[in-house]
Amino acid sequence: MKIIAVINLKGGVAKTITSDNMADILVSVHGKRVLLIDNDKQGNTSKFFGLHGYDKKTISDVLLDPKCNIRDVIEHTKYKNLDLISANMDLMMANQKLILDSTRIQQIILREKLKVVKDDYDFVIIDNAPDINIGVMNALVAADEVIVPIKIDQFAFDGLEQLIEYFDSIREGLNPQLTFRGCLVTQYANNKTNKDGTEWLASKAEYPLFKTVIHRTVKVDESTFYQMPIMRHSRYCRASLDYQAFVKEYLQK
Repeated sequence: MKIIAVINLKGGVAKTITSDNMADILVSVHGKRVLLIDNDKQGNTSKFFGLHGYDKKTISDVLLDPKCNIRDVIEHTKYKNLDLISANMDLMMANQKLILDSTRIQQIILREKLKVVKDDYDFVIIDNAPDINIGVMNALVAADEVIVPIKIDQFAFDGLEQLIEYFDSIREGLNPQLTFRGCLVTQYANNKTNKDGTEWLASKAEYPLFKTVIHRTVKVDESTFYQMPIMRHSRYCRASLDYQAFVKEYLQK
């Protein structure tokens, strides 16, 4: 079971879109079993799959309750072999409570809980908040790999250096196997800014970069409105083909 953390400290870069569509393509095209974890209090992944709510156990229970069995929190989506651990605004309070809990090692909770399902899934994909908190730290300590979606604009590289330094600190202190798989350029437009920004990233050895870029298209916005993965909403639109190519590149790399 490979665990992937999708993260960027900047919002609006398609972290959730990337997490959700990568998971769906791994399931529907490549025949994998995937567990998605919503690790953002906004719960957008949970909403996308129609599983957002306050009347059930969520990632907050996984992090806070030592007796919580992760199997009791996992829900099936309507897509075969694609399961979800949901999140809601309770995660904000859970992060605060966890910091104050001195009775256990807080950073390794998710990693230990996921061991229970290590034979149930091929991949776990964690959609993280644009933040560094104890929940995100748990995701990075649990993860084998990190993918950083990035939108090329004037703020594109804000915090990227700090994020890499944070990966290094996690690797040195708590998770030596953590690998930075690379940046994925999203919402790409065929203009000079995007071309120059992507070339700049490609020139930096410290920022590994996927060759595939995800082009900007209205079909992505439509897919979130209809709560459908892009390939199921518009299989042959540019972004759908891009995400399929990205997952293929990821698996081959």
